[in-house]
Amino acid sequence: MIEKRGEQQQHSESSAATGDDGKSNLTSTILQFGDPGTARDFLERDEYIISYDRRDRVASWVGEHLTKESLVTGEGVNRNGSKFKEDPDVLPLFRSKLADYSGSGYDRGHMAPAGDAVADQESMDQTFYLSNMSPQVGIGFNRHYWAYFESFGRNLTQSFSDVYVFTGPLFLPQPSDKDSKKYTMTYPVLNGNVAVPTHFYKVFLVPDGKKDGSYASAAFILPNQSIPSKTDLKKFKVDLEVLEKASGLIFFDKLDAKSIGDLCSLITCAIKQFNG
Repeated sequence: MIEKRGEQQQHSESSAATGDDGKSNLTSTILQFGDPGTARDFLERDEYIISYDRRDRVASWVGEHLTKESLVTGEGVNRNGSKFKEDPDVLPLFRSKLADYSGSGYDRGHMAPAGDAVADQESMDQTFYLSNMSPQVGIGFNRHYWAYFESFGRNLTQSFSDVYVFTGPLFLPQPSDKDSKKYTMTYPVLNGNVAVPTHFYKVFLVPDGKKDGSYASAAFILPNQSIPSKTDLKKFKVDLEVLEKASGLIFFDKLDAKSIGDLCSLITCAIKQFNG
């Protein structure tokens, strides 16, 4: 029997009577004046997809598919021509705004990197929507270690035909004191609107090339702080279930759990510094 990664999820089922609309009578009664919906917006761009968190004004996850071909820079594509801007596909009430970041001391950090969307100018411009941004520490993180980490993801296309990447923020509690089981969640909120994550994650999935249907994966959780450039990337590597528990997300649930190997056993999981 094939064990799927999502089989541990349980779904509640109601035995309540249903109406002509297919909903239970209870649901139809309660929602007769409107459905509050979810606090998420699903948005599709040319080179990435995003689940945007309306409450925190940051993405809960951003997904990408990278190949050698997708990373070939198109004619005339120039990052300097891209401008940060509000996302018109997010309701104004729930948007992050340029004023939220202004003077905050935090960078507007890409979740889907501009360097991953180089096929044409429009694709790159779309990565500058504020819905694709999260507040990141600048020096030592967004402009350095995180940028090197983004490059690590692109470099995987030199070894694998397809690279699937999910990226997002985390809000992780910290122990209140050394002798207590009590944890505390503390984070700034820019302009009372945009939450500043305590950590960020990336998880990669690639076909391992050994046989059809077998894959390799690696998940990483990095603190939103300055990280010395020589820090070993594997220091931040975690089991996939650790990331899932922290994020509330289930990754790659349609795959046979036994078909997913360790990416870092196939290649060297390390970053390379560069100037910029």
